[in-house]
Amino acid sequence: MTDSTSTSTEAVLDRARFGTDGLLPAIVQEESSKDVLMLGYMDREALRRTLTEGRVTFWSRSRSEYWRKGDTSGHAQYVRAAALDCDDDTLLVTVQQVGAACHTGAHRCFDVDPLEPVTASAPETGAANGTAR
Repeated sequence: MTDSTSTSTEAVLDRARFGTDGLLPAIVQEESSKDVLMLGYMDREALRRTLTEGRVTFWSRSRSEYWRKGDTSGHAQYVRAAALDCDDDTLLVTVQQVGAACHTGAHRCFDVDPLEPVTASAPETGAANGTAR
């Protein structure tokens, strides 16, 4: 790791707004399909590892330990990009997914229990002229 990478990683770690529990939600998206694969949580060290090692690392809230996707299952996530949201309190990690992302064997964790919400469409007014309400 170069000094500039280390400096920029430290800047990101300092900028990230972790919750009162010390965790940052991390949304994982597949690079090729743009599918949202899963949601995990990272503390400062898990975020540092993710940004510097090229593999996604999470903090397990149930086991109170770090886990790197794929170390036991072989279904690994290789980091392709990462971005904090506009509030610096949520991370989006774009990955090359190898195998299933969900521990159930599903490609995406959101394939497991689809819901049937009432859906809506944006109103015509405002959308055409680019104004938001």
